[in-house]
Amino acid sequence: MFSLNKLSPSITDMIRFDHSHVMVTFHQYTRDKRPSVKKALAETICDALEIHATLEEEIFYPVMRPRAHDQKVMDKSEPEHDEMRAVIAELRRTDPKSPRHDELVFELMRDVQHHVADEETVLLPEAEQTLSKDRLSELGAQMTKRRLELVTPKAGKIAANTAVGFSGSTAAIVVGVASALFAARAFTRKPTHA
Repeated sequence: MFSLNKLSPSITDMIRFDHSHVMVTFHQYTRDKRPSVKKALAETICDALEIHATLEEEIFYPVMRPRAHDQKVMDKSEPEHDEMRAVIAELRRTDPKSPRHDELVFELMRDVQHHVADEETVLLPEAEQTLSKDRLSELGAQMTKRRLELVTPKAGKIAANTAVGFSGSTAAIVVGVASALFAARAFTRKPTHA
């Protein structure tokens, strides 16, 4: 029987891709960018992090909470998201011409790097060890569906900020190519029989 779940990337691949996407965007942000570009990059980062955090909290963490061997990492994940949301709220209120805007972006980057390191070295490997490939793909399909629900109302804003933030950047090409390859891999993956 045909199932869209089998075409979906695994939830762990999707989480890693989200991490890579936001880090590429952080790396585009420099103090000497035009204020409009800094604002667009910051908004791209903020939207991506808010959507990613919601997806993890609604789909990934509930599945991993009873399976996590390192409960300290699990227990601090959502509070770290809450701290990130507080920085995002202040960042959105801050003028991109202000030095405080730069400070907040770099603070957010440090926090995200720490959080990503915990997830990619503890939670994602545990998920891949304790969940079947089919279950990881099923969760990936759930994440895709929910992501579309979260992105749709912001699609125009996200597209505009991406165009401004990555204008003239080779990183935009890299992100576009990486996205295309990621999607192609998901749709051409051979089914495995367990």
